[in-house]
Amino acid sequence: MTTIEPSYGRVRTAARLALLAGGLFVVGTNAFVIAGVLPAIAGDLGTTQPAVASSITWYAAVVAVASPLVGVLLPRAPRTALIAVGLLLVAAGTVVAAFAPGLTVFVAGRVLAALGGAALVPTATAAAPTLLPPERRGLALAVTGLGFTLASAIGSPAGTALAAAVGWRVTMLALAGLAVLLAGGVALRLGHLPAGAPVSLGRRLGVLRDRRVVLVLAATALVTAGFNVVYIFSAQLSHAATGGDGRLLALLLLLYGAGGVVGTALAGPVTDRFGNRPTSAVATGALVAVFVLLALEERSFVALAVLFAVWGVVAFAAVVPLQHRLVGIDPATAGLTLGWYSTAMYVGIACAPLLGAAALAGGGAVELPLAGAAATALALVAFQLGFVGRGHTAAEAQPSGQTTGQTSGQPSGQPLGASSETSGTTSAIESSTRVGR
Repeated sequence: MTTIEPSYGRVRTAARLALLAGGLFVVGTNAFVIAGVLPAIAGDLGTTQPAVASSITWYAAVVAVASPLVGVLLPRAPRTALIAVGLLLVAAGTVVAAFAPGLTVFVAGRVLAALGGAALVPTATAAAPTLLPPERRGLALAVTGLGFTLASAIGSPAGTALAAAVGWRVTMLALAGLAVLLAGGVALRLGHLPAGAPVSLGRRLGVLRDRRVVLVLAATALVTAGFNVVYIFSAQLSHAATGGDGRLLALLLLLYGAGGVVGTALAGPVTDRFGNRPTSAVATGALVAVFVLLALEERSFVALAVLFAVWGVVAFAAVVPLQHRLVGIDPATAGLTLGWYSTAMYVGIACAPLLGAAALAGGGAVELPLAGAAATALALVAFQLGFVGRGHTAAEAQPSGQTTGQTSGQPSGQPLGASSETSGTTSAIESSTRVGR
């Protein structure tokens, strides 16, 4: 069981949750902003955009491997210290990348920042539910998860706009400075965070024996790869419509992020009402359609503006049924399966630059959304296959009220890298995944 914080002072708790959300905002913005400044980095470092995009593969691969290891190797490490050190590693890696004279040093900086993210994200996600009483732990995850939502909605477009005005290196240094400030706030104000009970590697691996879990994780990796192959190379996809103007690209990313906020708010109640299977079919199918339309309308800025906003809605909505399904398969192991969910997402992110580079080499920017559509369609098939055959019960796809007897809380965003350390707070996870990103 996860130890619960004995004191729930309203102002202090709000400040502590804000620090956790701020840390996730920095990590999320650090990851997402690369898409908007990809051309500038490639030009400055004297390399190609696919080569710079490979740093995203390294970043995601490191987080995918290191995040689970944090819980295995450091189960009793003070959570506050892990979060502060994670922020300092993010800052250090970002500074290295900002001053990089070439691609090798840039990638090395990104790997260092990834190690910081691997320490921070699962620790902050696991700690959040301990800061509020049991009946309000879903809200705690919602608030901290908002950090990632805002990173996509505000952080990435703002960073892209700043880079267009003063250069990508200044953007990276600004992020590093924010990480240092937050590290100081964490060290001085976050206070003691109760540690969770350690979970053995064998128990973590045990949940993968269920084919239904594996199929959901496969769907997660595929839909994440499909989304990121378009997002990472959004500058190239939109170049004909924006003329390479970073400010116009920032506007497109802002519209996407705003759509994401709407999608996050809508997807939870819809999944609660209709269940994860039909919601996934509609949201993922809509995502495939948006990608096809992006390929057809890549030269029209007005069309891209509309499509980016719709894309944000359906992309954020498409992942909610995945989390809902994982919780429904076996609520008792939901924390463990959601830990693997995070790993699957990072696997998808790691594969996206490779898929994007192949698409660009095969037919240019127009092939990017088509590659995304293909991966997303496979994700839809994998998810639906999980309901075929023995071992499936109808209740797994039912609305939340029919499976848990609980009602949804406020809309939330389940952050990337959610830790399997949250296994001791299943009720909180159920609440957040029903209504989260």
